Amino acid sequence: MSPRTPVGAGRPCTLVVCRGCCCGDPRKHPGTDHQGQLDRLRAAAAGSGGRPAVRTTDCLGPCGQANVVVVQPSAAGRARGGRATWIGWANDDNCTDDLLRWAAAGGPGLAEPPATLELQFIRPPAEARARARGPRSRRGGKREP
Repeated sequence: MSPRTPVGAGRPCTLVVCRGCCCGDPRKHPGTDHQGQLDRLRAAAAGSGGRPAVRTTDCLGPCGQANVVVVQPSAAGRARGGRATWIGWANDDNCTDDLLRWAAAGGPGLAEPPATLELQFIRPPAEARARARGPRSRRGGKREP
């Protein structure tokens, strides 16, 4: 028998690009080349053999911070403590350059993000909602004393 490879073991850093109701909408951000940005991200992924991977998704939620990109760690990055990082206002070439540079270096858990990209980090919607509600118990959703 050959040794088994754990599910997701070779999973690369992934850029999840929101293309829902607001992200990618030229009416909301008319000066942004939304398709050009997505084309650049996909071309970089293809040119690197799929590392990073790029995929699109429907609305991620923080529409006031569009365009949103979530940088998911690779399997190796997750093993070293990397977690998904949410980027807001990803609307220009400089941000796209920073995203590509960070992903090429390994992404969360393996490489430090560019300092300018850190300024665009946003809270995931569920985390932002939980912080707004304050501490809650696990049962019944009541506030803790």
